[in-house]
Amino acid sequence: MSATDRYTLHPSQIVFYGTSWCGDCRRARQVFAQNQVPYVEIDIDSDPKGEAFVKQVNHGSRSVPTIVFPDGSTLTEPDNATLAAHLRRFKVSA
Repeated sequence: MSATDRYTLHPSQIVFYGTSWCGDCRRARQVFAQNQVPYVEIDIDSDPKGEAFVKQVNHGSRSVPTIVFPDGSTLTEPDNATLAAHLRRFKVSA
């Protein structure tokens, strides 16, 4: 994934913007693992461009997790059911 592909509403793969300390981020990572869906993670605490992108997507709010999908859709702080339903469209068959 190229650097410019990380900060767009149409990435080539799912991009997960989060932090290491966020409980909602840990929960969302578990949903990704349970659904076996790959993603690229950007820690906005260590990536200023990632933090700026999250604020842009969320109208100035630094809300995580913010998840951007290749189809241009986004989820911010989704509950488990909403995230799992959205991930089903992107699940890679084994």
